[in-house]
Amino acid sequence: MSRPLDVVVVNGSPSEPSKTAALADLITARLGELVPITVRRVDVYRLGPGFTGGLAREDFPPDVEAAYRAVEEADVVVAATPVFRGSYSGLFKHFFDHVGQYALANKPVVLAATGGSDRHALVIEHALRPLFGFFQAAVLPVGFYVSAGAFDGTTVLDPEVYSRIEVGLDDVLPHLRNLTLDREPT
Repeated sequence: MSRPLDVVVVNGSPSEPSKTAALADLITARLGELVPITVRRVDVYRLGPGFTGGLAREDFPPDVEAAYRAVEEADVVVAATPVFRGSYSGLFKHFFDHVGQYALANKPVVLAATGGSDRHALVIEHALRPLFGFFQAAVLPVGFYVSAGAFDGTTVLDPEVYSRIEVGLDDVLPHLRNLTLDREPT
């Protein structure tokens, strides 16, 4: 029997409660229905001044370093950010500025973003894919963008969002199942 996939969500939202975190939760819930997973979340806003004041990886305190190790050692990363002025949040970018250059190479990454309107939907293609292309990550061909109108607070009301997540993850299921088969039990 294979061990569950270690899924780490990087939530780039600077606030709580967060629509972005809610979207990531929907993605990981569906993923957990498809393959065995464990989920950990790195909420960048919770990393505090030791994170925001760090200019180099060695400047970070142990708790922030642990967040980096979790992402770098994960089997799958869910990278989720709100859209600010047409791109990912500054805290999200600051986090990934300090991830090891090759730490995400060939690692499956699911892209997710939330924004005020559908005008920002291309952030997945024009900002997030290039960022993770730099890391040579195995960015999954599906990405999930949800605009504010689909939410009531942090609850997604639009059934189309649930459908897109279900169909999108079902499409990459063979790849994800191969990951679980490749894992040694611990």
